[in-house]
Amino acid sequence: MRLKSKGKTGSMEQTACLQLAARMASLEPSATLAMAARAGAMKAAGVDVIDLSVGEPDFPTPPHICRAGEAAIAAGKTKYTPAAGIPALREAVAADYSRRSGLAVTAAQVTVSNGAKHSLHNLFTTLINEGDEVIVPTPYWVSYAELIKLAGGRPVLVETAIEEDFKLQPAAFEAAITPQTRMLLLCSPSNPTGVVYTRAELEAIADIAIKADLAVISDEIYDQLVFDGRESVSFPTLRPGLEARSIVVAGVSKTYSMTGWRIGWTISPAPLAKAMGSLQSQETSNPCSVSQHAAIEALTGPQDCVAQMRDAFQVRRDLVVERLRQMPGVKIPDIGGAFYAFFDIRDALSRAGGPDTSVAWCEQLLEKEQVATVAGSAFGAEGFVRMSFAASAEKLQAGLERIARFLG
Repeated sequence: MRLKSKGKTGSMEQTACLQLAARMASLEPSATLAMAARAGAMKAAGVDVIDLSVGEPDFPTPPHICRAGEAAIAAGKTKYTPAAGIPALREAVAADYSRRSGLAVTAAQVTVSNGAKHSLHNLFTTLINEGDEVIVPTPYWVSYAELIKLAGGRPVLVETAIEEDFKLQPAAFEAAITPQTRMLLLCSPSNPTGVVYTRAELEAIADIAIKADLAVISDEIYDQLVFDGRESVSFPTLRPGLEARSIVVAGVSKTYSMTGWRIGWTISPAPLAKAMGSLQSQETSNPCSVSQHAAIEALTGPQDCVAQMRDAFQVRRDLVVERLRQMPGVKIPDIGGAFYAFFDIRDALSRAGGPDTSVAWCEQLLEKEQVATVAGSAFGAEGFVRMSFAASAEKLQAGLERIARFLG
């Protein structure tokens, strides 16, 4: 490797042999993690920052799950595991999904990964050929488009409207389909909007996917965080035979406050699950062994913690909705799940002398009021901002007061 020294600092200047691959030219870093890093640096410098940027539950991982991880370490379960996950965890995932959805699946359909983001990477790498199109409704989670592009695919972004609660409309979905369309990527409950599709709305989308012979990736990572007694419908259950073209992506991160444990999974037809396991064997060998044993306890142990966290999030949702609706010019959709508010700031952006983009708005909010949020443009929706309400009521109250002051 030829590196050219640059001064006395020991830093290195990149030479031609280390030229970045063409695929990296369009790759955008995660806007949520970038904002969180900036807020963290300000906190470290002593600034009183209220961080509402990252989608991470503020609750500790429940004690019984932590004890299972500790027991796994004590028992020496710290070696390689099967690439697609230990059989006991795959069986626990299959049993949990079967019980909650009513659709019988087996462990052979489960591929455990290093988080739901890794599951999506596995799916796109396994399924997409160069130039294949993937329909993605906007606003969308920041990593969707980038992961599709890295696999050689083309994200086809279909705009939705706040007046329709940011839900993909059947006519818009059908109009976006071309001969190159391979699949649809859908998220309900949604990150970043918090909206939850009804069964009837999903059935209309499913019928079009079947007619057009498309695969559907259903990101259901927030499926147990729904409010007001709403139903969270798993996509493959909508029509007979739909499971043959559907892949469910889920994990323990949001439901059990286990973001750092890095355990996600897919539920798919067995041949696809096997292929993703083979891919993963060359990528990461296996998910973390200790985390897998903790995830078994999460799925099979007491579930009171899930209801407690969901109820706390609903109280916070109510607080955030009430306060945002009091702010002049601000609009929000019907937040039925997850822990995000995606609110409209287009009125503020139209004012003379003020910020003219959602990025500038968020940067000025952080600079002037020390509140970290994420620009809507990162999610494919300029003129909006995402704030997480995975924070204490006290922090949310203070953050919302600062946002109101900034808007004023």
